[in-house]
Amino acid sequence: MSGRTPGPPWRSIASAAPPGGARGELPPEIRARRRARARRRGLVLLLIAVAALAVVATTSSAVVSGAAAPVPAPAAGAALRTDVPTAPGSALAVPSPHAMPTPAAHTAAWAPVRRRTVARRVPRGHRVARVGLRTPEGTTNLLEVIGRRRDAHGRLWAHVRLAVLPNDTTAWVPRSALGGITTVRTHLYVDLGTRTATLMRGDEMVLRAPVGVGRAGAATPIGRFYVRNRLTTYRSKAYGPVAFGTSARSADLTDWPAGGYIGIHGTDRPDLIPGRVSHGCIRMRNADIRRLARLMPIGTPVTVG
Repeated sequence: MSGRTPGPPWRSIASAAPPGGARGELPPEIRARRRARARRRGLVLLLIAVAALAVVATTSSAVVSGAAAPVPAPAAGAALRTDVPTAPGSALAVPSPHAMPTPAAHTAAWAPVRRRTVARRVPRGHRVARVGLRTPEGTTNLLEVIGRRRDAHGRLWAHVRLAVLPNDTTAWVPRSALGGITTVRTHLYVDLGTRTATLMRGDEMVLRAPVGVGRAGAATPIGRFYVRNRLTTYRSKAYGPVAFGTSARSADLTDWPAGGYIGIHGTDRPDLIPGRVSHGCIRMRNADIRRLARLMPIGTPVTVG
């Protein structure tokens, strides 16, 4: 054995001459494989470049073909064309904001009371009245809905018209206390001066009839009200074949049963109509009240003036 210390193994490997030739020179077959791989890579890159150019050319052609053709300047003295097509709008254009649609004109809304509640002057404000489930006639209580809003806690409230004194009182109730909202397009107008009732549906007059109204000391109240129910089971012929209960109340006959609510009904004395003949109710001849019953749904607003 030699007394020299052998160097590190990587040194011996690095210093070894490669097989088949001089030091640092690759065998011919390896060089050939590398050249073939280089040619394949070049071919792939060329194909990718050609495909990219084709896509760009197609897109440019589509954009050019979709653009509006330039409009030539008119000749001197020639009339200007008004049928020139406009350029198509951009697909990225943002539309202008528009207002939400408003309820149709001549439309009113009402909702049945689904649970007892308290009506308040403003949401979460002072109490105005208690609101029950039933009317004095035993029908489902309903309220005319004239608006809605949320309070500071996010609770939804309905602005409603109440059947209480003083007449025309409005207040707020929790929306959750009411059922689904129904809309109507009818409106009944009662003219105390001419003693006539006119039913409108939208802009169309569908009925006009003479009526009897309250006499002196028991005047028919003036204001905006609504029809609460439709009744056909009165025992007295004085009320005719059908009657409507309204939210209006007599300010003179508050001691009457149920509080003096004002009704619209028939009569057994058609000879007294038109005239000031009632205790505040609105009387119609029986033929007219039957026609009204076919045309006027509950929830219809009633304006007396």
